[in-house]
Amino acid sequence: MMDRTQKLLSIRPLIASAKIMPEMSDDERFQNQTLRPIIKLQNDLLLASFKNYIKKMKNTFYELKLEKRMEYITKAIQKDVKLRNSLKGMIIGQLTVDEYEIYIQNSSALNKRMMNMVIKRLEDQIQYFDKYELV
Repeated sequence: MMDRTQKLLSIRPLIASAKIMPEMSDDERFQNQTLRPIIKLQNDLLLASFKNYIKKMKNTFYELKLEKRMEYITKAIQKDVKLRNSLKGMIIGQLTVDEYEIYIQNSSALNKRMMNMVIKRLEDQIQYFDKYELV
């Protein structure tokens, strides 16, 4: 029977473009080796979560033009502590115990990287939210 670590690692997608180079900083290595695959794995959940956030905020997102929608995503994640903590939890919960030990050594910087990656992922898929516009 596989343990938790093996199970978590086995379901993560491989990202060919996530290169690991010897000259990388520890944070960059952790980002490419761990955070990127987890965020990709959690993509559907991150989208659903942000869609729910839009709904909770009275759908004002849908009244905005594209550029302002991009800003909305960034500001929401940077300023709404509950949203940010929820998104972080979706990612941190997918860490192995060893990865968690690495994460807690520099959680502040890694949280910043993590949220920037989530913002970029949501912005890159902004058309996803269009199909949920008020009907």
